[in-house]
Amino acid sequence: MTTRFSAQRKARILVVDDHPIVRQGISQLIDRESDMQTCAEAADAEEALAACRSSRPDLAIVDLSLTGTSGLQLVKQLRSRFPAVAILTMSMHDETIYAERCLQAGANGYLMKQEATATVLSAIRTVLRGELHLSERMRTLLLEQRISGQPSSSPVAGLTATEFEVFSRIAKGLGVPEIARQLNRSASTIETHRANIKRKLDIATNSELVLYAHNRLHQADPSLR
Repeated sequence: MTTRFSAQRKARILVVDDHPIVRQGISQLIDRESDMQTCAEAADAEEALAACRSSRPDLAIVDLSLTGTSGLQLVKQLRSRFPAVAILTMSMHDETIYAERCLQAGANGYLMKQEATATVLSAIRTVLRGELHLSERMRTLLLEQRISGQPSSSPVAGLTATEFEVFSRIAKGLGVPEIARQLNRSASTIETHRANIKRKLDIATNSELVLYAHNRLHQADPSLR
């Protein structure tokens, strides 16, 4: 595949994470390399979109657990508005739940935050070459699903993109009014999504859904604690 940046200059990287220490750590890691540099940092989706307009990055590293607009929604916005920018999602989220959704949203790779620094740099270079980065575990899982023709074994995989956004906010303990505000939807629309989620997951009550969502996503994502 075609390299996304000129070999005559350093690749420009945008780092998006709502924790300043994490942003600084990733930026310092990048800036020590001879073939890449941090061109901008952003704490949320609004800052990230503004940075893309002003800094023209070759690649954006996007954390999924952003305040306000989720990282997954930001991936969709970046892919729509800045199609030439490569996107590498980095998160504590369980890759078996989130990786495929990130790819469907337009990301070029998915990386767990606990990976070694060498793996982080390798993932960045892989995506900059125009290739896809996934862990060997996730590659094997997706290949097995494609060969067998079977969907993901996770019930959550059957949720639509919007339903998953609602589900992830339910896991954080948010109520219908707050979810409606964050997703810019009416409360009745969120209620409908919640009803569909319960039906698809075979869950009877709202309280059971809260517990299920919390247990399903809480273990994989410390930011939900």
